[in-house]
Amino acid sequence: MITISQALEGSAATLVKVSDTPTLDAQTILAHCLGKSRTWLLTHPEESLTNSAFSSLQQEINALERGIPLPYVLGHWEFYGLDFTVTPDTLIPRPETELLVDKALDWLNLQPEPCMAADIGTGSGCIAVALAKHNPDVSVIATDISYPALKIGRANTIQHNVDHQVNFLQTDLFPPIADRFDLVCANLPYIPTQTLQNLEVSGREPDMALDGGPNGLDLISSLLEEAPGHIAPRGILLIEVESSQGAKAQYLAQRAFPSAEIEVLSDLSGKDRLVMIQLPKIY
Repeated sequence: MITISQALEGSAATLVKVSDTPTLDAQTILAHCLGKSRTWLLTHPEESLTNSAFSSLQQEINALERGIPLPYVLGHWEFYGLDFTVTPDTLIPRPETELLVDKALDWLNLQPEPCMAADIGTGSGCIAVALAKHNPDVSVIATDISYPALKIGRANTIQHNVDHQVNFLQTDLFPPIADRFDLVCANLPYIPTQTLQNLEVSGREPDMALDGGPNGLDLISSLLEEAPGHIAPRGILLIEVESSQGAKAQYLAQRAFPSAEIEVLSDLSGKDRLVMIQLPKIY
């Protein structure tokens, strides 16, 4: 029978041609197949694999070779210290989006009263769940145009015991309700169409969650046009943007909210990533 050490060595060798981190990917996949941690694998190299475990490993390695992203092979991915179910119906959560959650929680934690938030383009629900998990007083309405994505988002709220704080609606951008939101978070498709066609991610994750139109700002522009009728005075709007869009998105925000305080924030790599719009008492 094949040992863990042999299985990892063979899997990593296979993944060299499709992954920049073949050893790490091999460890992650085998740990998933065995229901163990990577640390356990590395401390039990001589353990033998059952035929069933080896077969599962081969199936998942083959899926990676076919171009299926690792999070979809595993069926889950980490975001903001939480584990989320992901499928090809949802975008894979990215670490750069944690900046949006950081700023949203910073703002929420300063508010004296419970707040109503909107998560526009929720996908897997990772933003809504992270907000609810870290602030038990916030209520979130999470919207997406994709019903399959909303089903995954709903499952993630149940998994993390925040389903009483988050409601999901299938709609384009803002929900059709009269209430105004104290906080609006939006991680909408923002990759320009032509750029997306040349990226490896195209066709591997849902294009509907990535394609932002010719200049990448179609949905962000529409969101900002609608936003004044949906945000409460003194509210805040946080919009993730593509790294080249900071100045353009800031201009659109200033046009929509001329009296607001608007700032473009950079991610850990120093790239424009988040437009933060803080509204005055009256606008």
